[in-house]
Amino acid sequence: MNDHKNQLREDAIELAIQISDLCDGIKGCSVYVNQIVRSSSSIGANIHEARYAQSKADFISKLEISLKECSETEYWLEIIFRKRKLTEETYRMLRNKCGSIRRRLIASITTAKNTTQ
Repeated sequence: MNDHKNQLREDAIELAIQISDLCDGIKGCSVYVNQIVRSSSSIGANIHEARYAQSKADFISKLEISLKECSETEYWLEIIFRKRKLTEETYRMLRNKCGSIRRRLIASITTAKNTTQ
């Protein structure tokens, strides 16, 4: 695995840890907290699984699942922010991290689709 993919995986792990740590202190939104912890941790889990994909199609599928989970994480972040459980600064920082991961996933998926085996 090249450094770009390692960094993407590391960034996804860091995002999941930051969100999990943040959610430990959020009270009164257990449904949303559970959802965001699950979706944010799934981003990195699927990137990790892609390392051992059985085929190019399987590799692309795992990255596409990560992309969907990243988008879902952004959604839950917005809800938790609108419920005033996050500061604007924290919301923007986490949203930006999600956006960065999302853009790199899109680029990786596009590259994989355009590369012959």
